[in-house]
Amino acid sequence: MKIINPELIHYFNGDLQGKKVERSCKLYKDAMSFYKSVDTSLNPDTVMYEVMTVNADKKEPGYLNWAISLLHPVKVNDECCMTRGHFHVVTDCEEYYWCAEGEGLLMFMDENGNDWCEKVCRNSLHHIDGHLAHRLINTGNTDLRIICCWNSNAGHDYRRVEAHPFPHRVFYREEGIVIEDA
Repeated sequence: MKIINPELIHYFNGDLQGKKVERSCKLYKDAMSFYKSVDTSLNPDTVMYEVMTVNADKKEPGYLNWAISLLHPVKVNDECCMTRGHFHVVTDCEEYYWCAEGEGLLMFMDENGNDWCEKVCRNSLHHIDGHLAHRLINTGNTDLRIICCWNSNAGHDYRRVEAHPFPHRVFYREEGIVIEDA
């Protein structure tokens, strides 16, 4: 019997490493539309968040993707750093988020536009129903590192969120976290 080394390594407080790892980086200039207002004091090349993904070989039921989403503690006119947010194309596909480090919120929105948040903290585990839009928000002063697992055929539907945005925004001000109408 032959023993081989693993193709992938996941350092839970670090990165994914291996040949199959795809990396993407969202810069402020590409994320400006997510926020309530443009922050001219923020460098357009500021890295807002990074995603390291291992995509399954097939995009069909029974195959899983694995990723790390790393949101940096950047504020845009006091608005907390957040991901774009999306529904799944295939709404029968669920997802799990596990917080490896940091603190924040996981914002949900149902198909009727009702939204709510779950607090995200180290070791919290979050089940995401495939019918819900979701976005991560870093409310802390350190990186928010989330481990994600979802069906490879789920797809990301950003257009639905762009057409019907999340109705609330999250800011960090002197008094702490403040949630405002969008």
